[in-house]
Amino acid sequence: MQTPTNVLDIGADVAKDEIVAACSEGSFTTRKLANQRTALLAFLKSLPPGSRIGMESTGSYHELFASLAHQLGFIVFVLNPKDVRHYAKGVGKRGKTDRVDAELLARMVAKEHVDLHAWVPPTPEQREIDRLIKRRAKLSSLRQAVGMSLKGLVGFSTDLKTLRQRFDQVIARIDQRIKELVEANPDRKEHVTHLRTITGFGHVVSAAMVNSLERMPLKNADAFVAFTGLDPRPDDSGQHQGKRRLSKRGPSELRRLLYLAALSAIKTKTWRPIYEHYRGKGLSSTAAIVIVARRIARTAWSMYTYKTEFDPGRLMKSLT
Repeated sequence: MQTPTNVLDIGADVAKDEIVAACSEGSFTTRKLANQRTALLAFLKSLPPGSRIGMESTGSYHELFASLAHQLGFIVFVLNPKDVRHYAKGVGKRGKTDRVDAELLARMVAKEHVDLHAWVPPTPEQREIDRLIKRRAKLSSLRQAVGMSLKGLVGFSTDLKTLRQRFDQVIARIDQRIKELVEANPDRKEHVTHLRTITGFGHVVSAAMVNSLERMPLKNADAFVAFTGLDPRPDDSGQHQGKRRLSKRGPSELRRLLYLAALSAIKTKTWRPIYEHYRGKGLSSTAAIVIVARRIARTAWSMYTYKTEFDPGRLMKSLT
């Protein structure tokens, strides 16, 4: 029978075609694996049950390895590359190779696993919604860039109009697919319907919020704000009180959507008083909008968790 002492801490440097794996305890030499199901399964089945495996988030290249490891019962950590870089500097790493990165990840898992969040695989629908929302954001950015590039050029107005219409058509198809995925799941549809009662929330923001909350059942609103990266990071030491800046540790697209929702919300009579309250305290317009975005995130978490409707009357209570 395997005992807890058999558990290994594995680091995996993941690329499109190859994965380099290392073990913090030196139980095996660094191995190179093809990033293919057969090779990965053979490797994973050679590991002791309960072993921990860490890898960086790579867009999509890590998904197969992470999914297979999770299915076989291993504890999987999909780590923020920025956090890994900071950890490497903290332990004095000077070089960067696939082997060094794998060994660093193994060391990080071995030393820090208590404070790391285990990876929870998304359902196929959750993964598709996430990808659709990200592609939508990219298309919207490209549409704006095309408009700026051709603006003012004589003789290109028809071409610009045609390009914009084509972008709008693709974005509309993405919106329709998101709607279909939401409506296919009764619970998801109910939650999205609830969140859409928040003043300033549209269908894209509501779907993105529900998709995140489904995967991350966080224990309180503060934890969810921290997950979004909208939490202020203190910079105090002794008598010094530094300027607070956002941690920006969470999913960037969700954070952007919340900021856009706040921009829309402060134009309404529901949220405008909160914005003006913080502007009156001397905060910049950006800082006040971020506070509104945090308030929106807290409201959304509460409504999702307790399945309640939006209550505008509660927003001003904390300001009085």
